[in-house]
Amino acid sequence: MAAGGSYSIVEYFGGDDGYRCGYCKHEKGNFSHGMWSHTMTVQDYQDLIDRGWRRSGKYVYKPTMNITCCPQYTIRCHALNFHPSKTHKKTLKRMNKFLSTGEMPVEQNDGGQGVLEEIRGRLKPLSSILQRTVAIAAGKTQSFLSGEPMDSVHEEGVRPPPQDPLKIDHTDEEDIATSPDTEADTRSTTSTTPREDAAPVPEDKTSNVAPKPGKGADPNRPLCRKAKDIRKERRLQKEQQKQQEGTSTSPNPTPSKSASYQPKLLEEFILESLPNDPLHRLEVRLVPVSFEDPGFLASYEQSAALYACYQMTIHSDSMYECRESEFKRFLCDSPLEAESAPDGPDVGYGSFHQQYWLDGRIVAVGVLDILPFCVSSVYLYYHPDFSSLSLGTYSALREIAFTRQLQKQSPKLAYYYLGFYVHSCPKMRYKGQYRPSDLLCPETYVWLPIERCIPCLDISAYSRLNEDDKAGDAHALKDLGRALVLHRRTVMPYAAYAQKRKGSNDEKEIEQYASLVGQMCAERILLYRA
Repeated sequence: MAAGGSYSIVEYFGGDDGYRCGYCKHEKGNFSHGMWSHTMTVQDYQDLIDRGWRRSGKYVYKPTMNITCCPQYTIRCHALNFHPSKTHKKTLKRMNKFLSTGEMPVEQNDGGQGVLEEIRGRLKPLSSILQRTVAIAAGKTQSFLSGEPMDSVHEEGVRPPPQDPLKIDHTDEEDIATSPDTEADTRSTTSTTPREDAAPVPEDKTSNVAPKPGKGADPNRPLCRKAKDIRKERRLQKEQQKQQEGTSTSPNPTPSKSASYQPKLLEEFILESLPNDPLHRLEVRLVPVSFEDPGFLASYEQSAALYACYQMTIHSDSMYECRESEFKRFLCDSPLEAESAPDGPDVGYGSFHQQYWLDGRIVAVGVLDILPFCVSSVYLYYHPDFSSLSLGTYSALREIAFTRQLQKQSPKLAYYYLGFYVHSCPKMRYKGQYRPSDLLCPETYVWLPIERCIPCLDISAYSRLNEDDKAGDAHALKDLGRALVLHRRTVMPYAAYAQKRKGSNDEKEIEQYASLVGQMCAERILLYRA
């Protein structure tokens, strides 16, 4: 029961039938238990999602993990300890560049060929350096180094070693490509003579004779070094310079922490300074999901139209499937009651739309639930014209930053829930990239670091996750008689209801419901019985 004296009221539907799976497309492989929530307090919903439940509109469901085709594990990110990865940083930088100059990233929709071409382009500087090193070791002349063998290998259909584009150290590559030494070396290895036409040179003519300018390796130049070593040396030089400056200005210098590497915070990347007159202006607005709220009401039609555009373009839905009534049912009808608490965030608890306004129009909307211990992501839809900006990743990073902002007002609100992690569906594994993160054990309902869970999920789609065999559900059903029931507008414990309804055949159904929500929620939530 909420602080104001209100109850959560639900109708339980069971979950014996299989339905079509949205992940693997199995026609009857998706199994879940469901209930319709007429109204729900934010604390009750917080406790339910911590037992593997999740809402879609007012429908709240829990996958039957041990039999469903694609097990779905609740995942949460530790927002306070989150540090953006290299991919996340690039997404934020692309957005800031777009806002500053209007430059839109080019999408690759060529079935992976675009990614391969990008890898080729990035490997060209490495190819030239490798050719030069081999040539020096073998005592060959400049004619050996003609062309780009990496490209010719691809053209002839020979597959390169498998590489993950996301794991390539782009920083290293950029440093190599822009290094003055490398530029000179690359120029020195350029040749128009085919490799097959290279004439052998006697060793006695190459041992003591310096190569002509522009021909082969210059012995007067230092040997090629790894970009990683060069960066380390530069960093050490900067640290020494800072220490020297500190020594000269302070009579009693003390070790400075600034000399150690301090990674930039997520907020620094998001709020990276833009020019005084950026080409585009982005504004993020948070509006409560309520037709009584002026901001929500004023933007409702534009938001509904954006949803229809997104669904039809991205998910190939028909116009009928994404009509206004479906938008309202799915993303505007929420069972959560708006609440506020003395120790809660200023915006209060409940369901919200986080709108992204670009130059005066909505281009994306993130649907969020703000709960006592977390911000829970419900859905995101955006304008397809801006898909190359990776708005899914960008909005998730903004929502993590928003969670950190709320935590300053309410210390216990420290997690960002991303919904379900589906390891058996590769396209859903991206949620595991927001680390540190935890997965919920489907049997004991304790949180475990995702790094410990992945090896288990690699072996089997369903796993208990918790390796402690003796551990159990701390809130398992112990006394069905204490579960609350709403019957004929009267609130009563199940024991009293059973006395009134002697001979009723719904005991197994009620026991199943109470077991799934747990003893604590069963004693607070009202189960409606006709």
